[in-house]
Amino acid sequence: MLRPFLRAKIHRARVTRSDLDYIGSITIDRDLLDAAGLLPLEEVDVYNLTRGTRFTTYCIGGARASGEIGVNGAAAHLAEAGDLVIICTYCRLEPGEIESHRARVVLVGEGNRVAEVRTQTPFDE
Repeated sequence: MLRPFLRAKIHRARVTRSDLDYIGSITIDRDLLDAAGLLPLEEVDVYNLTRGTRFTTYCIGGARASGEIGVNGAAAHLAEAGDLVIICTYCRLEPGEIESHRARVVLVGEGNRVAEVRTQTPFDE
């Protein structure tokens, strides 16, 4: 039986733009993608702390050190520049993989820069 777990999270990034006419996805500064271990085209869930909206999309790489968090396509109805968001991806683990699982948590600072990268296990208190 596979069980779903958080794999990576970018915590409290600020949306820098929303573009309804773009063909979909969320553009994320490549420095943030690297810190979280996310790849372009990987599925992510986006939780908007400002509005309470949630959506699933895929990420694309933005320019390094740009601080870009761009919400594109239909999801632009769910987020605007200035909103705070959490971006997550999940994995499914076999019981034997759970003990060694480490999720990456990227805490975002001023200008959407990486402030800290933590790891978290299912057994942390």
